[in-house]
Amino acid sequence: MIDLSGKQGLVVGVANKRSISWAIAEAADRAGARLALTYVNERLERNVSKLAATLTQPPLVLECDVTQDQQIEAVAASLEQEFGGLDFLVHGVAFAPREAITQPFLETTRGDFQVALDISAYSFVALARAVAPLMARRGSGSLLTLTYLGSERVFPNYNVMGVAKAALEASVRYLSSELGTQQIRVNAISAGPIKTLAASGISGFSNILSVYRAHAPLRRNIDAGEVADAAMFLLSDAGRAVTGEVLFVDAGYHAMGLGEIRNDSQ
Repeated sequence: MIDLSGKQGLVVGVANKRSISWAIAEAADRAGARLALTYVNERLERNVSKLAATLTQPPLVLECDVTQDQQIEAVAASLEQEFGGLDFLVHGVAFAPREAITQPFLETTRGDFQVALDISAYSFVALARAVAPLMARRGSGSLLTLTYLGSERVFPNYNVMGVAKAALEASVRYLSSELGTQQIRVNAISAGPIKTLAASGISGFSNILSVYRAHAPLRRNIDAGEVADAAMFLLSDAGRAVTGEVLFVDAGYHAMGLGEIRNDSQ
């Protein structure tokens, strides 16, 4: 079992109980970490506060619109006052306007492109900059974000989000280089498709699930708990030598080319 006793972490991106960020928050709480959770608006504040009440250690619940630098700075100030330092950050934020997902990528507007890259990629950089001094006080830290295989390969109806995830993964590598001297590690988990609020906006998502089941080496889909287990490794001292990495948690689907030609008898 991973032990996060004495660790303090910030989890950004909880929308509801099906969020991957929430699965990670639950696992970190079970492992003994003290947490802070954020919400983006009043509607989601109710969801996050209800979920927060179920954790073993009552977390801080803070407002944070990641497009607003002042709110990110306010979160860092609250963490400094309450925690003194920070051991890990989980970044589970991604968004693109619906039109940018449903229309061909060629039709992506400049405004929609900027929104997708700002929220889905730049927010990780902005949060890292805000919390890095708090991690330096603790002598080390772990930054973790969530990505998807659409960063490397074309998936129907993923469009500008694939470009945003590619930028996010590049940000992981650059941040890992710059923050490594402070013993702050930076990694990403590339999860297989899971039925979350974000996934509900992708047309044909059920078909993607069926393709993964048919062609992944493990012949199944994954669940948020499995992503959370992998996250515990990267957030804990067990992953202390791992940085700049994109860890796939997708039942092996990313490794396959023409999955349909495999010999099932082997």
